[in-house]
Amino acid sequence: MFPKPRADLKPNTAAFERLPLVKPTGFREYDARWLFPEEINLMGLQAIGLGLATLFARRGVPRRIVVGHDFRSYSGSVKEALIAGLLAGGTEVFDIGLALSPMAYFAQFALEVEGVAMVTASHNDNGWTGIKMGLSRPLTFGPDDMSELKEIVLEGDFEAGSNGAGARYHFVPDMAERYMADLTDRPRLTRRLKVVAACGNGTAGAFAPHVLEAVGCEVVPLDCTLDHSFPNYNPNPEDMKMLGALQDAVRESGADVGFAFDGDGDRCGVVDNEGHAIFADKVGVMLARDISGQHENARFVVDVKSTGLFMTDPVLQANGARTDYWKTGHSYIKRYSHETGALVGFEKSGHFFFSPPLGRGYDDGLIAALAVCDMLERNPDKTLAELEADLPRTWQSPTMSPHCADEVKYDVVERAVEHFRAIAENGGDLAGQKVRDVLTVNGIRIVLEDGTWGLVRASSNKPELVVVVESPTSEANMRAIFAEIDGFLARQSEVGAYNQKI
Repeated sequence: MFPKPRADLKPNTAAFERLPLVKPTGFREYDARWLFPEEINLMGLQAIGLGLATLFARRGVPRRIVVGHDFRSYSGSVKEALIAGLLAGGTEVFDIGLALSPMAYFAQFALEVEGVAMVTASHNDNGWTGIKMGLSRPLTFGPDDMSELKEIVLEGDFEAGSNGAGARYHFVPDMAERYMADLTDRPRLTRRLKVVAACGNGTAGAFAPHVLEAVGCEVVPLDCTLDHSFPNYNPNPEDMKMLGALQDAVRESGADVGFAFDGDGDRCGVVDNEGHAIFADKVGVMLARDISGQHENARFVVDVKSTGLFMTDPVLQANGARTDYWKTGHSYIKRYSHETGALVGFEKSGHFFFSPPLGRGYDDGLIAALAVCDMLERNPDKTLAELEADLPRTWQSPTMSPHCADEVKYDVVERAVEHFRAIAENGGDLAGQKVRDVLTVNGIRIVLEDGTWGLVRASSNKPELVVVVESPTSEANMRAIFAEIDGFLARQSEVGAYNQKI
């Protein structure tokens, strides 16, 4: 019988080598993320594999899972431990090796396999590991799935008889080639585009330049040599250091566009031809304009961190487009887009979900980059900067993340909801205005009379809060709503320093 995991083990002890360590907070809303090995050890990862096998069995889903890993010094070891647990639980494992997350999702379709367990910490700093999981393509785990897995693993409640019966291991040597061939099975661009591909020395560096070149782009690689120490910056398209390096490269090369890919390739950041970063939600509005012009009555889903232009843009309104705001998180937007039949889902973090006929419903940074290239192809007389200038102007902050421990971050957000909702209900002022609307589908998004808004929510995958603000009227109003939110958070003893701040 496999030992019940514990949360109190310390590295460099006998118990750490004999027993599984699994910190409960690693089971987040829809992904799993741990510091390795401080919060999970290799035996703990075996327990996760056993737990996944048990969950599949209890759900009546065939125990067949695609497994891949991102480019970090320890990801291969993490994956092997996970596979050991999956095999012990009677799972048929399809190992695709080094991969992007969307490559693993693609493999589910290509191999007709039900499940996925992609070992990646995505954009998290080195030292983190994690797993993106799913049991019904193209969806990944939601909170119910994660809660059930957490209970199975932490209680050691593995399926009786999961002794390896039915277990098989397959190594799939050519999935990267099949994935890239699928992306490039399309007409080549007729507009010769020079693009900078920034990969932060992460996994996407092995794939992104090849795909962009194959569709007809002239590619300027930036930090595309794989190096798991991430010597230049963390591969995170929302990180201003990565965007700054990309901006400089676009200006120096005279490129038409710059793309920034995160550590597992499911997100894409964009810099225009003038070297200005365009936040992903604004890119989403531009793509929504382009796509809704080709697809009548197009429906879109966006996360609550995203610009208000999805509701007010005159071109989207003229095209008959409809947009719903939903919970932040790749699993939430993916699932809600699937349930509502949305053509595309957009997240401010750079996740883009293209449904049939544009994609298969999962998030893929390379598909997003190709969609931007296609938009430029359909607008041969305009630069990307000019397409952005056509949007109504707003003043918008980057995503800001003050530290807040996993154990207390949701309590802090609930206090914020109560505080700001009370102001709205009592007719009080915020930033010199009345509150027009309050959206609490994910944290709280406070909308003022002139459309200025501010959001505070708990991060789904790190010990942080998330703060975003925007105003359609002035920078002063954008800063004023931030001052209100920041002032409240400053009074909460559990809230620490920001990663970046306006």
